[in-house]
This record gives sequence, structure tokens and C-alpha cells, in this order.
Amino acid sequence: MSFLETIASAFKGGGEGRVPLARGFTSPWALAVGHASGHRPFDYREAVRQGFLANPIAQRAVRIVAEGVGRAPLAISDDTVAGLISATSAGQPLVETLAAQLLLHGNGYVQILKDGAGRPVELFALRPKRINVVAGEDGWPCGYEYRVGAGKLTIALEDDNGWPEIVHIKALHPADDHYGAGALSAADRAIALHNAATEWNRALLENAARPSGALVYDAPDGAGLTSEQFERLRSELTAAFSGQANAGRPMLLDGGLKWQSMALSPADMDFAELKSSAARDIALAFGVPPMLLGLPGDNTYANYREANRALWRLTLLPLADKLLAALQEGLAPWFPEAKLAVDLDRVPALSEDRERLWKQLSEADFLTRAEKRAMLGFEPEGETQ
Repeated sequence: MSFLETIASAFKGGGEGRVPLARGFTSPWALAVGHASGHRPFDYREAVRQGFLANPIAQRAVRIVAEGVGRAPLAISDDTVAGLISATSAGQPLVETLAAQLLLHGNGYVQILKDGAGRPVELFALRPKRINVVAGEDGWPCGYEYRVGAGKLTIALEDDNGWPEIVHIKALHPADDHYGAGALSAADRAIALHNAATEWNRALLENAARPSGALVYDAPDGAGLTSEQFERLRSELTAAFSGQANAGRPMLLDGGLKWQSMALSPADMDFAELKSSAARDIALAFGVPPMLLGLPGDNTYANYREANRALWRLTLLPLADKLLAALQEGLAPWFPEAKLAVDLDRVPALSEDRERLWKQLSEADFLTRAEKRAMLGFEPEGETQ
């Protein structure tokens, strides 16, 4: 039995006339982490609330990547396609929305809205949480199920002309054929740890944080303070040394009293370092150099400019290429000659790399002028429009 026949028999399950199955989104955490390990299953809605909406590190990392990709200068050969890509989707830039959805959910869905003649007039980014892939008997997607509350809409994979209705963009998920894995699922534990540390600090502040020190009563005869003496001492300390106006006022002690300062214990210092480590793990999951997020203790890059260049080379450009390639493929039936790409010459962070290339080519005497123009991406002389 062939591979496809094996997959088809597994989906049929031995029955006849089985209807297509709508598969919901499953995160790799839900598959890899069981209840016995003590970790909760990954819940996308809760992860978005705790991560993107409640965690400043995760939200800033997503915004840096999504807004960077959305504002990248594009080189689009067709004006109609350029208008479709640059138009907003539900008030948000299309490419920026898709980049954020790919980071958080791992999947992006673009519905191609058409006019009466069947030509695209708008590209609309659908919320990935509301979409389930409808798998046919052979296991391959045959459509998409869009749910809003109790309502349900089934969108075919292609229209009557065989042209696509939805462009599905997904991040790599080696354990799933239909859905991608978002960076949010990989950062879920680090986000939970960072949020827990923040709540701990907030609870300390609500409880007047920690005392700066303690008054120790060391009587020569070993007797302790009476209740009246204790209450009088506490009221005098509150009146004379608490509040902003009394900050730094020296204390005059007598009668066996001495001041003992309190500092952070090694366990407290480890806790603070643990929060910083969790923040760096969050930045790592979203592909943002920690230096760009202002995280202390990270000297991976020599300076801010080098970190910004690494962000473009390692994160923004690969993600932008992935999105543009998927959109170009989805629009190919109507615009077969259209080319979508990031215009590297107009990216400020990569200007030094471009200058270095120009200098190397200008000094290469063994190359002809035509070869140099080709290596720089220019058209041959005499063919420019």
C-alpha cells in the first residue's frame, strides 16, 4: 500500500461516505506536554491574554517584528498588486497583521475577495483562531471552516474556475500537516515565569515591600519591652521616620536599642536574575535581540546598530520573504508576472552592507561593467524603462 493510500485509509477509518473533518488548531505544547508533567496544556486565547496583552516584553517583541515587516520597503512589479498589498485589512496594514498572526498563532489566512468578473479587489486577513482546516478523505485540505460564535461559514479551497479563495501561510510545525506553530507557544513558559515574577514584586509593594532594617532591643538583664513601651516606640517611629518627608533622617538610639540593616538575600537576588533570564528567553523565541528590548546583562552584540542589523538579517527579512512569497503564489493565477520582494536598497539598517558590496565590486577589475550591474541587481544597459 502506498503512502497516500495509507493516509486515505486512516482518514476513512473503514467506513463509507465519511464527511470531511474540520480540524481545530493544536499547538505543539498541547501535544508535547501532558498533564502528568504538571504543566498546563497550551491555550491560545489565554496565552494571548497573558503574553501579548499582559506581558510588556512579549508585546514589544511582537510589535518590533510585525511593524518592522509591515513597514519594510517593497519592490512590486505590478501596480494593481501593489495596491492590494498596501491596502489595510480591517483597519490594519495587511503585511503587519499577517506577521503578528504568524508569530502568535503560527498561521495566517488571507481571503481573496473578488468582483463580478472574478478578479481580486481586496485581500482580507482572517483571524486564525476562528478557522479550522476541513480535511478531505485523502487527508489533504479541501476547504476552511470559519466560526464566529454559533455561526459557521465554509469557504472552499478554490472557486469554480479553480482559482484560490484563501491563501494559507503557516510557520514550520514538524508534527502537523495542516497547521503551523507560533513563537508564542514556545515562549509560553518563559512568559508565565516573567508574569509570576512581576506579580511577586507587586505583592511586595502592596505589603510595603521589605523593611530596610530592624530595631533590636538588647537589654543587659535580658528583659524584653513591655507592651506599653513597644506601642510607644512603634508610634514614635511611625511619626518621626515614615513617609517621604522623613526620608534619610538619622535615628538617635539609647536604652539598649540598636539598628540592624537588611539586604537582599542570595535567594532574592537569584529570583531577580531569573526574571531577567525569562525576559531574554521571550525575546529569543520571537527572534528579537535582547539589546533592542533594553534588557540588562546582554552583551551579545557590540552595539545597538549591530543588533538592529541582525534583527533584519535573521528575523525580519526571512519572515517578510515568507509572507510575500505566499501572497505572490496566491495571486499568480491573475498576475503571473508579478514579483513581490523587499527592496534591500531602501532598508536603512542594511546600508553598510550595501556600501561594502558596492566598494568590493567597484574595485573588482576582473569584472565587466555588465557583470557588475547584474550582481547589483540592475537591468542591462539599454533595457531600462
